[in-house]
Amino acid sequence: MGYSKLLTCLLTFFASLAVAQDRSIAQVKASFEKAHLPQDIHVAFNPSVLLEVTLPQATGPAVPVTAGVQLPRNQTVGPPQFAVTGDAGLELGQRFVVATVDPDAPTPQSPTSAQIRHFLSGDFVLTPGFPFEDRRLVNLTAPLSQWLQPTPPAGSDAHRYVFLLFRQPSGFDEQTVVTANTSISNFNISAFALETGLGDPIAGTFMLVAPDPQCQSGSLLLCSLCGVVSYLRFYQSDVNE
Repeated sequence: MGYSKLLTCLLTFFASLAVAQDRSIAQVKASFEKAHLPQDIHVAFNPSVLLEVTLPQATGPAVPVTAGVQLPRNQTVGPPQFAVTGDAGLELGQRFVVATVDPDAPTPQSPTSAQIRHFLSGDFVLTPGFPFEDRRLVNLTAPLSQWLQPTPPAGSDAHRYVFLLFRQPSGFDEQTVVTANTSISNFNISAFALETGLGDPIAGTFMLVAPDPQCQSGSLLLCSLCGVVSYLRFYQSDVNE
């Protein structure tokens, strides 16, 4: 087998190990608490369904987001796609809001620009599906904030990129808290939810993304290995705690 084919096989194998879709509400909640996200973004996080986030790739299958697992930045170009697993009273025709924020900008040690709003859109609706089966979320209107790929600055530790799903209240489309002219920096998702009547999120997940010198220099194998190591460390620490 040639080097390029071997490398492709290894990449596929490592990628399959490194990421998997969230399948446990309890695990997602535990991951949020372990990462101190409810305290840092000031939200009450008691999910009733699973939010599935996948990142399309230029070649190959889409990459799923697993709560608390690091992804190479070059896999986060997006824009992400969303689905919901679970029932919890969700109905066809009901509308939802999806938000993505970075509470670690410019660095986790000094988040003076946080939160950065990486995505915000209302008018998501569920596609038909059976209870507890994956149902895609499709937005009927343009996002208030288009997807912004994670770009943590060189030298920074990994940032947390948090995806949250809310039930959309009536009148949300008339809100003016966030418009096309609103800065994406120093956003506050909890204040926004309060001002617009979103309430608490019903689902969420998050990924870690860091500047990766190995990826920038073209070593894709090392990128995949980084993902595997992140995955194993994250779940090993859960076992040890």
